[in-house]
Amino acid sequence: MTNRRLVLKTACAAGATALASSPLSTWAQSGTVKVGLIFTMTGPFASTGKQLEAGARHFLRENGDTFGGKKIELVIRDDAGQPDQAKRIAQELIVNDKVQVLGGFSLTPLALSVAPIATQSKTPSVVFVAATSSVIDASPYFIRSSFTLPQVTIGVAEWAPKNGIKSVVSLVSDYGPGLDAESAFKERFMLNGGTIKAAIRVPLRNPDFAPYLQKVRDEKPDAVFVFLPAGVGSLFMKQFSERGLDKAGIRLIATGDVTEDDILNEMGDVALGVVTSHHYSAMHPSAANKKFVESFKKANGGKRPNYMAVAAYDGMRVIANALKSTKGETGDALLNAMKGQTFESPRGPVLINGQTRDIVQDVYIRRVERVGGELYNVEFETLKAVQDPGRNH
Repeated sequence: MTNRRLVLKTACAAGATALASSPLSTWAQSGTVKVGLIFTMTGPFASTGKQLEAGARHFLRENGDTFGGKKIELVIRDDAGQPDQAKRIAQELIVNDKVQVLGGFSLTPLALSVAPIATQSKTPSVVFVAATSSVIDASPYFIRSSFTLPQVTIGVAEWAPKNGIKSVVSLVSDYGPGLDAESAFKERFMLNGGTIKAAIRVPLRNPDFAPYLQKVRDEKPDAVFVFLPAGVGSLFMKQFSERGLDKAGIRLIATGDVTEDDILNEMGDVALGVVTSHHYSAMHPSAANKKFVESFKKANGGKRPNYMAVAAYDGMRVIANALKSTKGETGDALLNAMKGQTFESPRGPVLINGQTRDIVQDVYIRRVERVGGELYNVEFETLKAVQDPGRNH
C-alpha cells in the first residue's frame, strides 16, 4: 500500500510538472492555434453538446478559420457529463494535444473540475455554458461567453408580481445553477411583495417531475417558477400537462432553459403563453440574428439554434477577436485580449467585463406564441446591459 501511494504521488507530481511546464510559447510559434472543446456529447445532456458543437463550427464556417495569422484547429472531446472525465480530458488536451485554449463545460460541476487545470497550465478557457455565478471565480483563466442564472432570473421575478402573480412555488434542479435561480427569484420576487409558498428541488439526473408537480398543485399557487438544465424541458412540459396544472389555473413562469428554441415545437399547445426571461431567442428581431438563424438552419438540416449554439458561436468569436488583437500570440496575452471585448451578437449587444471576466448583456421577457405555424419565444420587454446580480461588481 505504501509503494502504491508513492507511485500515485509520483504520478500526480509528474502530471503537475507537465502542466506547469507546458511550452505554450513554443506551440504558438506554429501557424496553428489548437482550441480544445470539452462538450457533453452523450448521456441525458447530449443535445446541449450537439448545439454547442454546431455553434462553434458555424462561427468558423461563417467567418473563416484564420485570425491574427493563425489557423484555428478545433479538438473536440466528450466528457459524458462526468466531472472526473472532464478533468482528465482537459489535462490530456493540454499535455498531449498541445491545445492553447480550452472551452465548453456544459454543466457547472464540469467547469469546476477543469478550473485547477486551466489555472496551473495558464490556459485561457472560455466558459460556453456553466451558469453558476461563482464559476468565473474558480480560475483567473476563465472567461464567460454564456450567462448566469441570477442574470436571467431577475427579469421574470420583476415581471410576475406586476402581472397578477402574488404567490409562487419554485421548482429547480438541485445543483449550483438551480440554487442560484431559486435564490435570485425568491429575493427579487419577495422584494416586490410576492410570497413563496414552497421551494422544491429536483434531482439533476434522470428526473421524474410528476411527484414534484403534484406537490406544486397541492400548494395552489398563482404560478410555478421553474429552472431546469438544457434538454429536459419537453419532459417537464409533458408532465406539467399530465398533472393538470394548466387546467388548475397554475401559470408557468421560468428561465429560458425550459422553453429552449430547438425543442419548443415538440411541447405543443401546453407551452403557449409561458412567460420566461432569458438572453436569447431565435425570434430576436435583429438583422444579425435573422442572418444567423437562417444560415444556421441551412447548415444544420433545418434545426433551429438555441442559446447554447449562440454561446459557442460567441465563445469562438471571443477567441478569434483576441487572436486578431494579439496577432496570434496565446497565453496571458490572449487572456488579456479577451477581457473588455464588445460586439453585436445574435442575442444583442455583449460586453465581456474587463474586471470580472463575466458577461454583460440584455435580458428579455418573452412569451411563447405561435408564429407562422411554429412555436417561438417572442420578446416583449428588454432589460438593458444586465450584469450578474449574484456577484459584487
